[in-house]
Amino acid sequence: MSPAPSSSPANIARRGLMLVLSSPSGAGKSTIARNLLEADPSLGISVSVTTRQRRPSEIAGKHYHFVTIAQFERMRVADELLEWAEVHGNFYGTPREPVEAAMAEGRDMLFDIDWQGARQLQEKMKADVVSIFVLPPTMTELQSRLHRRAEDSEEVIRTRLLNSRAEIEHWREYDYVIVNDDLDNAFRSVGHIVGAERIRRDRRHGLFDFVESLLTEEPAL
Repeated sequence: MSPAPSSSPANIARRGLMLVLSSPSGAGKSTIARNLLEADPSLGISVSVTTRQRRPSEIAGKHYHFVTIAQFERMRVADELLEWAEVHGNFYGTPREPVEAAMAEGRDMLFDIDWQGARQLQEKMKADVVSIFVLPPTMTELQSRLHRRAEDSEEVIRTRLLNSRAEIEHWREYDYVIVNDDLDNAFRSVGHIVGAERIRRDRRHGLFDFVESLLTEEPAL
């Protein structure tokens, strides 16, 4: 896969963006997110906290911070979470401190979260959020992907399928919508979106100084 387009020139300062990927479980957002991180080392990942059990393929601290319900509740009450939601009977949230630090340094952050979390981020930091919703090509394919993943029980898969229709209803709330019928194409589309959003005029506050320097420059004749 080709890497996402690079950010704007280093001498033109810009504010980092918050790239939000959402989808019903099994539609492919986590795979796209993983490939994007591998292709673009400058992109940071927001590691969520969750109360659900760790899957065999997951690494604590890399995929999620796994916490107890009591720990999660303490974080929520202390306003240490930028957003939080209950999904499939488990709680998920985004720790506030690392995100605020990254934005202050102009670094881009990737969020692999559901529509509830995306809505909260858009309400709090709309100018910084670029949101993408990933759709499956068919519901039959979505079911097949959940079974092929072989990481959840039949009961959990049934719950995810039942909830997927309600999740898909929120597609209109996103800036971009991608149908993941081919992973390579879906990944390239996300890369193009990131490249374009990184050079938005209103995101690059360094353009003011850059343009001023252009206007005051005296070319040698």
